[in-house]
This record gives sequence, structure tokens and C-alpha cells, in this order.
Amino acid sequence: SYLWQMLLFVVVSLFCAGSSMEMNQTSRLLAENGEQCSACDFREHSKQMRLHIIKSQILSILRLEQAPNISRDMIRQLLPKAPPLTQLLDQYDPRVEEEDHATTETIITMATKPNPIAHDELSSCCVFGLSPKIQPKNILRAQLWVHLRPADVVTTVFLQISRLKPGKEGNNTRVRVRSLKIDTDAAGAGSWQSVDIKSLLQAWLRQPEANYGIEINAYDSKGEDLAVTSSEPGEEGLQPFIEVKILDIPKRSRRDSGLNCDEESAETRCCRYPLTVDFEEFGWDWIIAPKRYRANYCSGECEFLHLQQYPHAHLVNKANPRGTAGPCCTPTKMSPINMLYFNRKEQISYGKIPSMVVDHCGCS
Repeated sequence: SYLWQMLLFVVVSLFCAGSSMEMNQTSRLLAENGEQCSACDFREHSKQMRLHIIKSQILSILRLEQAPNISRDMIRQLLPKAPPLTQLLDQYDPRVEEEDHATTETIITMATKPNPIAHDELSSCCVFGLSPKIQPKNILRAQLWVHLRPADVVTTVFLQISRLKPGKEGNNTRVRVRSLKIDTDAAGAGSWQSVDIKSLLQAWLRQPEANYGIEINAYDSKGEDLAVTSSEPGEEGLQPFIEVKILDIPKRSRRDSGLNCDEESAETRCCRYPLTVDFEEFGWDWIIAPKRYRANYCSGECEFLHLQQYPHAHLVNKANPRGTAGPCCTPTKMSPINMLYFNRKEQISYGKIPSMVVDHCGCS
């Protein structure tokens, strides 16, 4: 909100004023003693300030006066083991969190009927148009979702997925790719079933001309096919679909990317340092996911001899040399994170928290 942005601006401004004075003291100490440890102390101060701002920002955005008092044991009892929640938790893949600037995207593609000219009449399902964003190497997960009609009695269903290939005399041949045995819990209840088709999807992408679609069958003990493969009256919205989760790593931008350092670096200029926030260390078990994420922080000097790198800050200080304590090392680009959490009423919420990751640092 606008109010929160103004509050954050005031906090950062006050921090910058104090930082500039502290950095001037640090510079004198470095010059007098010839030691680097003072800069390390200042980095630690910047890190702790960043953690404090993160805590305050999360509580403010979620409109919480204080962190909800929900224990880890209580969370185990409250967390439902339902597919929607499982899918949300799956997106917090540790491999994704370690990728710098990596983001994930989920693409859902509904089934369409094959071209009757290119396919025989027996194959009524299913062809899927694949997004150009989906590439063999960036697929994290690919699921085929199929809805089963309710059976008359409790039964065992054999879900079969066959890949269609062109055969002789214009007919298609079927190659079984997946087979799943499903024991229905109760008669008269329909259900969604998912099948892993990551390898099949990767094969299609490597040889697009081989994608003639798939055939889906789900036979019960009586030999009746319970799979919904088209949108018949009363079955709207129940046709098969593919859910693909991909990893997208944007190309790095050289423009205004700033410096990147590690904790062992002797760099004294304004730089971005790695910082991993661990919510369990905060005692914030009410945050379901992510438990950890890379927040990063800014620290370092903004001396005037470096200001050719930051022309805007240089002009501001030149125009008003007495009205400012000097340029401050602050985030120049930030990005959000998605968060799954319990609120005060023990309800589960999922939302985007802005300005949680420092992407670039600069002097301003």
C-alpha cells in the first residue's frame, strides 16, 4: 500500500543517514588502522537491519500486529492433506530456491479432439497444444489429470495411457506409456486422478512430428470405460488437461546490475551480499512455505570518487551538498516472493509479498 511504501521510505532514509555517518567513521578507521574488520562489523549491522525490516514488512503487509501464536504440533494437525495444498507446497522446490533470479510458472493445457482426417475414428482423445515456453530441459513436473465417472459399485479401475503413432493404411497404433491401478473408495463418487507424463512430454518436444496425441481409458471390473475424455452434457469442465510446471531463468541484464560480493570479499564499495532468511529461526512456524529464502542485503561505501557509476546521486549531492549526509547504499531493484501461511484465525492463505528479495544494489 501507499502508506507502507512511505513508511519504508522513511525507515530507509533514517538508516541511510546513520549509515553514511557510520561509513565515514569506518573509512577513517580503515585509513588509520589499515584493517578490514570494521567493514565486516558494518556489514553485520546492515544484515541485522535488513532482517528487522523483513520481519516488520511481512507483519505490516499481512496486517498482523504480531506473529500468530501457532505451534509446530498444531500446524501438523491443521494442515490438510489435500491436492490443492500439496500442489502449492510442491512449487517451493529447494532446487528452485537456490537458483539466482529463477522463477517458476505453471501452464495448464486442456485436451482437444484430434483431426479426424489424420486420425482414425476410434481415437477421440486427446491432443494437447504445447506452449513454446515449455522446453525439455526446463520441465520440473508434468501431470496428466483425468476425471473418472462414478462407478455403480466399489471397484478397481485400470487407468491406461497410450501414445498414438501412425500405422499402416491410415490407422493409428497404440503404445502403452502408463498404466495405473486405482481402488475406488466408495461407489457413486467421481474423482480426479493424475499421471506423471514428464518423460512423454519431453519426447514430444524433442520430436514434435511424433505427437499424434494420446488415448485415455479407465476400465472398471465390468469393462466399462469411466474416463471422461470429452465435454458431454453434465460433464463440462471435466475433460482431461495437462499441468506443466517449468523453471524460467531470465537472461542476466548487464545494465545497472551493481556489484555482487560474498562475505569473504574485501570490497568496500556498495555491493549486494547474500542473506538467507530462515523463518524457523525466527520462531515463525506459522509460515508454511517457504521455510527459507534468499533475501540478500546491501552494504558498502558510496564515496564521491565512485559516483560516476551513479550519475543521479552525484547530481543530487552536487546540487545540495549541505542538505544530505551523502549517498547511501540501498536496493535499486527488488522482487516479491509467494508465501503460504496461517493467519490469526488459523486459516491458510496464499499470497505475494512484495519487495522481499534484493536483486541489485546501488548508491542513492
